[in-house]
Amino acid sequence: MNNVFSVKNVDLFYGEKHVLKNVSFDIPEKQVTAFIGPSGCGKSTLLRCFNRMNDLIPSCNIKGEIHFHDRSVQEINPIELRTRVGMVFQNPNPFPMSIFDNVAYGPRCQGMKNKKEINDLVVDSLKKASLYEEVKDRLKDNALGLSGGQQQRLCIARCIAMKPEVILMDEPTSALDPIATLKIEELINVLKEEYTIVIVTHNMQQASRISDYTAFFMLGEVIEFSSTISLFKNPKNKKTEDYITGRFG
Repeated sequence: MNNVFSVKNVDLFYGEKHVLKNVSFDIPEKQVTAFIGPSGCGKSTLLRCFNRMNDLIPSCNIKGEIHFHDRSVQEINPIELRTRVGMVFQNPNPFPMSIFDNVAYGPRCQGMKNKKEINDLVVDSLKKASLYEEVKDRLKDNALGLSGGQQQRLCIARCIAMKPEVILMDEPTSALDPIATLKIEELINVLKEEYTIVIVTHNMQQASRISDYTAFFMLGEVIEFSSTISLFKNPKNKKTEDYITGRFG
């Protein structure tokens, strides 16, 4: 199995605060990898390292190596990297424009002008995000009129339209109700056929349902990383066992 990301001895600081401590593991291709652990343990911080979102924080200082395929992420142009490594955030954040224009926005910014190509791409992206059937008659309507779950699937469609290799998801269902959450989880299972997915989740049941691999974080360290089945059924570290059985966290 090929690895998409390789993380080696990464330490990350926000000013004096040591947020990630000597983190090392690999993210396998076309699998779902979940990051679990208590709040403030470094999960989202590491996720944002993969597409250099932490570059936007002036006090951030990273040591160690993160490679995307065989290249250091620091050597890759951030715009190219964020095209290949898309991101879906915790709260749905559609642009205040039509459903169609939300999905077409990125490709248009990159110079796509052919109307038929744009139309085909929008339809295909909405279909891949399991949203097309619900919105096909209202593509010109403002995206802010969609429900929360639909808005999040629209954000996934917007991400897919950029033809990424990797989709990063930072707690994508934490603001959604159980039915909308289930739709996103079903969608993730379909998307991993084409994309590598890395998801931060507080919901351990969600991690066990949808991921192939799981990393357990605590206080900035990765305590354990293994296949999800192995980590939940036979954790090797007492801290992992205590967390997944609810003794702390």
